[in-house]
Amino acid sequence: MGDVKLEHVTKRYEDVTAVDDMNVEIHDGEFVCLVGPSGCGKSTTMEMVAGLTKPTEGTIHIGDREVTNLPPKDRGVAMVFQNIALFPHMDVYDNISFGLRLRDYEKEEIDRRVERASDIVQLEGMLDRMPDEMSGGQRQRVAIARAIVRNPDVFLMDEPLANLDAKLRVHMRTELQRLHKELDTTIIYVTHDQAEAMTMSDRIAVLDGGKLQQIDPPLTCYNEPDNLFVAGFIGSPAMNFLDGTVTQQGFEHDTGITIEFDPAQMGVEVGQEVTLGVRPEDVYPIDQSQSLSHPSMSIDTTTDVLEPMGDEIFVYLMLDESAGGMDMEAAQQNQLLMSVDPDSDIAEDQEFDVVLDRSRIHLFDTASGQAIQHGLVKLTSSESVTETEAESDD
Repeated sequence: MGDVKLEHVTKRYEDVTAVDDMNVEIHDGEFVCLVGPSGCGKSTTMEMVAGLTKPTEGTIHIGDREVTNLPPKDRGVAMVFQNIALFPHMDVYDNISFGLRLRDYEKEEIDRRVERASDIVQLEGMLDRMPDEMSGGQRQRVAIARAIVRNPDVFLMDEPLANLDAKLRVHMRTELQRLHKELDTTIIYVTHDQAEAMTMSDRIAVLDGGKLQQIDPPLTCYNEPDNLFVAGFIGSPAMNFLDGTVTQQGFEHDTGITIEFDPAQMGVEVGQEVTLGVRPEDVYPIDQSQSLSHPSMSIDTTTDVLEPMGDEIFVYLMLDESAGGMDMEAAQQNQLLMSVDPDSDIAEDQEFDVVLDRSRIHLFDTASGQAIQHGLVKLTSSESVTETEAESDD
């Protein structure tokens, strides 16, 4: 069984805590990505699962065994690293079979496993090639096949696609998804690439400062982030954030922007400091407001910078044109990023009114960073009555 459970796992290096009280349970056959910025503890977590590093505190289970103090060879895991690390003087067959030969497997068993692994990663007819005769993607497949032949309970992959070019990374993402489907084996995958995490994983574990911030399916992390860090880290380009205060009318920003909602329904109090979050795709030109079920009041802006991306245009909107000489944090509070169709006729330095889709706005507590509400849709009195009647019927 490929279940992996980390219970209160902590790793300290003198006065540095790399992983802090990690509690994660990964189910047999799951594909889980560990994501986060550099130094967040994702590689250290994987190394502790692999047995390359021992935790300072806590326990690690794989299947029904506690493996906290077991050496890597006895854990039933196989690793694929960012550095492919093939033996340059060995052909593909010898590279794949190296670990089996060290363990004195019979020649027939080695041949059977190598043939199966090479079929899975589509290396048929390449077993007699040398590494320097192969492309980067083919060498990465050899490294994966070398892991497959061990029949591990768990695959551990530490940024295995980081050294490949962009086109090849996209191709190898598809290959890894196919591999996971075919092997039906647990995969723990470390990456800083959101596209890899969003497209390949069953669940994403988001780490920051050695702490687990959220572990959920990709779309849950995107649509319902637990806190400001997850909201800002998941999604490219990042979510817009505006700090403000709760009033009787809803949310009020320093520039005078007001987003209407009922504070009581949203679970906030008048005077509370909150952060409003909205993704660029949920900011719309005013002429599209009629297509939205819950548009906000119009917001006066001035276009600043346009970034054509081919299939869309990113438009940076200034909320207060008179504010100059700002530091980065202040500048972010004075702008919105909007995503529009590539055929839009928006120009720089243009006065431009926009609306926000209130059903897609997120509200966070500024002090703690924790999410308060996803979707700021105010119920009408008739909707409230209908909802009350539905609850009474239940």
